[in-house]
Amino acid sequence: MLKGGLIGAVVGCVLAIVGAIAFPVLCNPCAAVFVGLGAGLLACASARVSTSVAAAAKAGAIATVGSLLGQMIGTLIMSLSVDAELVAQVAAQASRQFGLAVVDPDLYAAIYTPTMFVANLFCGLVGIGLGAGFGAVGGLLWHQFRKQGEEIAGPPWDD
Repeated sequence: MLKGGLIGAVVGCVLAIVGAIAFPVLCNPCAAVFVGLGAGLLACASARVSTSVAAAAKAGAIATVGSLLGQMIGTLIMSLSVDAELVAQVAAQASRQFGLAVVDPDLYAAIYTPTMFVANLFCGLVGIGLGAGFGAVGGLLWHQFRKQGEEIAGPPWDD
């Protein structure tokens, strides 16, 4: 479980850093689905004994914690490389063009970076739940593929 989770955490961290720089806020839940599923499959595949679905879910959660860490690192890189005042001016101009209420550009520039951190943190926390859920799905898939050739025994009271 731990091995699959840690491998998934490294992969998730790298994917989240790239995703946070390319598509802030949007990419982490999508990556969490695949990272969690892969970590759940890997946790069951690498175990020598039958691993439970709960262990696969834990591996998915561990992997997406790494993804959350990568999301925060990517957000830090993004916030350092983006000029918040320029973003505020563009947002104010777009609001005027669409006839929407214009937020004060100075206020927008002041809250841009903290808002990005909070939004990415919540997005990453949702990703942990998704990763745990899809880790469990990965564990179920592994057990289904593994038992496909075997005859499944009935309950012990049907003897």
